[in-house]
Amino acid sequence: SSQAAAYSQSATTPQDGAEPVQQECPVCSYNEWDPLEEVIVGCAENAHVPPLTVEVKAVTYQKYWPFYQKYGGQSFPADHLKKAVAEIEEMCNILRHEGVTVRRPEPIDWSVEYKTPDFTSTGMYAAMPRDILLVVGNEIIEAPMAWRSRFFEYRAYRPMIKEYFRKGAKWTTAPKPTMADELYDQTYMDCQHEDRIAMVSEGNFVTTEHELCFDAADFIRAGKDIFAQRSHVTNLLGIEWMRRHLAPDYNVHTISFKDVNPMHIDGTFNIIGPGLVLSNPDRPCQQIEMFEKAGWTIVKPPTPLIPDDHPMWLSSNWLSMNVLMLDEERVMVEANETTTQKMFERLAGIETIKVNIRHANSLGGGFHCWTTDVRRRGTLQSYFN
Repeated sequence: SSQAAAYSQSATTPQDGAEPVQQECPVCSYNEWDPLEEVIVGCAENAHVPPLTVEVKAVTYQKYWPFYQKYGGQSFPADHLKKAVAEIEEMCNILRHEGVTVRRPEPIDWSVEYKTPDFTSTGMYAAMPRDILLVVGNEIIEAPMAWRSRFFEYRAYRPMIKEYFRKGAKWTTAPKPTMADELYDQTYMDCQHEDRIAMVSEGNFVTTEHELCFDAADFIRAGKDIFAQRSHVTNLLGIEWMRRHLAPDYNVHTISFKDVNPMHIDGTFNIIGPGLVLSNPDRPCQQIEMFEKAGWTIVKPPTPLIPDDHPMWLSSNWLSMNVLMLDEERVMVEANETTTQKMFERLAGIETIKVNIRHANSLGGGFHCWTTDVRRRGTLQSYFN
């Protein structure tokens, strides 16, 4: 099955008149490490800088605010974007060389301004499929993301999802928020940095509970157990919707971290194998004891090597731990992060597939962010007790 570009769910009728044979669904993935067979990789083409609204400010380092004020609603710098596009193309070529089928979203003009009854914005990109699509078993879940600049991002993936649906996959779109002003604490960024640290520790974020919202990247899978964080883009209503939607087959656990800018779990807590997790030492998990009691191995990745002067407009340097497991013995890791590579080599000799995506990192994602695994060869199991 790893050599098949796609499967057909349609019934085929044998010549002898026997019962039709149903072929396998093309979508099936239960965790982050089973052998990868098919993956969606995002596109950097025509990526636009989001306007500097309050929900963007909440997760962006203040030193980059002038960049947003200058380029908001416009394309990312052309030379940087060109290099990012080339890096992702090479990443796709390497994935294909490793035997993985690669799918890409449709091109969209993200410069077009749109208006709803509640807000006006321009678009952003279709670079990070992990943010909007969560695959659980044979189901694709479209996330109701919290940024206004990403309201119509789903359109880039719809032709592909419709194809998967016709071939047997389940397809669910979570209730889409209106993104009215009430969804955001408009005064959130009026507080000092130290005050915001206390606010997050007390459960106060830039997104309110006015209506549900979540980014798919705030959930990470380990078979029957899925772990989620309340963040600036995922609220408790969103987590509860996922919990009810996936019950009783899956357990959704809410975990938290010492992080003033929480947005997407995989740069803080990245599960890379059965009972094996990378846990960010700068943003420790506040429920780590329950993983230790379950017998999990907690690995603290080394300090990132990315230079301080390299622009990280949409993320932190900790994208070094935002890796993509091709299986339990192979991992795609940034070519410049030599200490992270050595860490994996010490972990039972995991082979590192080194790819340079430094300019693509600037757009807000590492290998895990830039991808959504559509099919991994494995079965539903329990790894957490």
